Amino acid sequence: MAGRIEDYALIGDMQTAALVCRDGTVDWLCLPRFDSHAIFAGILGTEEHGFWRIGPAHAAEAGPPAADRRRYRGDSLILESEWDTPRGTVKVTDFMPPRDGAPQLIRIVEGVSGRVRMRSALRMRFSYGRVVPWVHKVEARTVAVAGPDSVWLDTDAETHGEDLTTYSDFTVSPGERIAFTLSWQPSHKEEPPLPEPEAALEATADFWRDWVEQCTYHGPYREAVIRSLITLKALTYAPTGGIVAAPTTSLPEEIGGVRNWDYRYTWLRDAAITLSSLLRTGYREEARAWREWLLRAVAGDPENLQIMYGIAGERELGEAELDWLPGYENSTPVRVGNGAAHQLQLDVYGEVTEALHLAHMTGLARNDYASLLQLKLIRYLETHWDQPDEGIWEVRGPRRHFVHSKVMAWVAVDRTIKLIEMGDADGPIEKWRELRDEIHRTVCEKGYDPERNTFTQSYGSKELDASLLLIPQVGFLPPDDKRVIGTIEAIQRELSTEDGFVLRYPTAGEDAGVDGLAGDEGAFLACSFWLADDLAMIGRVDEARDLFEKLLGLRNDLGLLAEEWDSRLQRQVGNFPQAFSHVPLIDTALRLTASGAYGG
Repeated sequence: MAGRIEDYALIGDMQTAALVCRDGTVDWLCLPRFDSHAIFAGILGTEEHGFWRIGPAHAAEAGPPAADRRRYRGDSLILESEWDTPRGTVKVTDFMPPRDGAPQLIRIVEGVSGRVRMRSALRMRFSYGRVVPWVHKVEARTVAVAGPDSVWLDTDAETHGEDLTTYSDFTVSPGERIAFTLSWQPSHKEEPPLPEPEAALEATADFWRDWVEQCTYHGPYREAVIRSLITLKALTYAPTGGIVAAPTTSLPEEIGGVRNWDYRYTWLRDAAITLSSLLRTGYREEARAWREWLLRAVAGDPENLQIMYGIAGERELGEAELDWLPGYENSTPVRVGNGAAHQLQLDVYGEVTEALHLAHMTGLARNDYASLLQLKLIRYLETHWDQPDEGIWEVRGPRRHFVHSKVMAWVAVDRTIKLIEMGDADGPIEKWRELRDEIHRTVCEKGYDPERNTFTQSYGSKELDASLLLIPQVGFLPPDDKRVIGTIEAIQRELSTEDGFVLRYPTAGEDAGVDGLAGDEGAFLACSFWLADDLAMIGRVDEARDLFEKLLGLRNDLGLLAEEWDSRLQRQVGNFPQAFSHVPLIDTALRLTASGAYGG
C-alpha cells in the first residue's frame, strides 16, 4: 500500500525522478525521462504495479517498518534513511547521479551497528505496471526486458527470483557497504557499462555542493529556500532546460476524487515563475537554458502559443486514462498526457513576457529573437486580449473573461513598453500605451465589484479567485489602493479555510461549478503564499510572517510540498513535489527578508 504523499522523498538526476517512501520503497520511477512510462507505478496502484523496497527483513504480517530517521545529506538530493532494529542499526543511501550515460538509481546499504538482516525486493513492471518483463541473467547481471526498454540490476549480493520478483537477502555488519544499481538502456543496444556506485556517490555530492554554492540568498529562511531551489533544479530537464511542474501524474487534489492530472510537462506559466525565482537567487545558467528552450518550443509560431509543451518542446500531449491502475487511494481516473495543452490561457503571455523582462533586467546576455518574440506576443494580444479564456486554473467549463487573465495581458503590454523605452526594442509605443490604458480601464470597470470593494473572478461574477492576490505583486495597482486592500480582505473572509490557508476559488461539489468538475479540492499552497506576500505589502507584516511560517510547517520532514493541503484530513494532496508551491515559498522568503519581517 502506498504511503501518504508527504511520506515520500524525491531523488533525481535532472532528467527523471523517483519517489522513495519512509519504509524504503521506491513507488514511482519513469525511465529514461520524466514523461516516460513508469517502471514502478505502485503509488498509483498496488505492489503488483511495480516497486523496489530495501529495508530490514520483517515478518510478512508485520509489514515493512518505516525508517526511524531520514534526511538529505547536507544541501543535496542524496537521501539517507536509518532503521534501528533489535539487532542493530542500518543506513540506506539513495540517489541518482547527474547523468553521463545510462540513467541510474543507486542504493547503498551500510551497517552502522550490530548485524542486521536486510531484504531487497524488486518488482519491475513496465508501461505503468501493465507489462511483466522478461527477467534473466547475463553473466552476473540481472536484466529485465520489455519491448524497447531494458533495465539492468548490478549488485554484489546474491539474488533469486520468486513470484515474478527479484529478491536479495543479506546481512550487514558495522562499516560493511553493499550497493545495488538499477540502470536503463534501450533494449536493442549493448549492455550498459558496469556501475561504480561509490565514485558516483562522491560525484553526486560534489555536484550539489557546487550548485548550491551559487545561491545568493543568505537570509533567515535559507534552509527552506535552499531545499526549494534544489527541488526546482531537480525538476529541470537538463538536456533542454525545460522545467516540469511535478514529476508525477494523478496524485489527487481530493482523496478519492477525479481531479487527477499529469504534471510531467512544461507549463509556460510554471516555468516562467520558476525562472524568476532562480534569477533572483543567482542562477543565471538555468535562466539562459530555459529562455533557449522557450525560443525553440515556440519557434516561429507565437500566434499558436501553447500553455504547455513536452520537456523537449513537444506539442502533442494527448490525454488518456490508464484503466488498469486503481489510482492513489482509489482516486480515479489515472491520466497520462494533458488535454489542457490546447486551451486558451491569456495570462501565459504575461508570465512569459515578465520572465523575459526579468532576465533582461538582471543582465542575461541579450537574445535578439527573445525581444522579437516578445513583440510578436503583444501583436497577438492586440486583437485577442478581450476574448474569454480558460484562465490560470485551466477550467474545463465554459470560457469566461477571467480578471487575472486580463491583468496578465496588461503585464505583457506594460513590460514590452518598458523594453522599448529602454531602447532595446522597436514598436508602436504610443499605440501600445493606449492598449495598456484600455486594458487597465476595462478591468477596473468590469472586473471590480464596488459594493463589496473587491475584484471578482470574472466580468460580472460575484465569485472570488485567489489569483486576484497577484494584482499588487505585478504592479497593476499599488498595494495601498483601497480596491487591493478590499480584495485581500475579501479573499481572507471567503476563500480561507479554518486554519488560514487559501482555496483557489469556490467549488460547487456535485454541481461542478466554474471548472466543470465534480468534487472539491484542498487549499492551494501557492495562493496561501501569495496571501502572505500581499499582507506584507500592505503593512501587516506580523500576520504575513505568521502565515508564512505556518505554511513552512506543512512541509514534510524533508522540506517538500505537494500542490495542496487538505485541511480536513490534515495531509498534503496533489502532485508531488510541486514547483508551483516551492516557487512562491522562495518569493515570500525573499520579500519577508527584505522587509525585515521575520522572527529571529
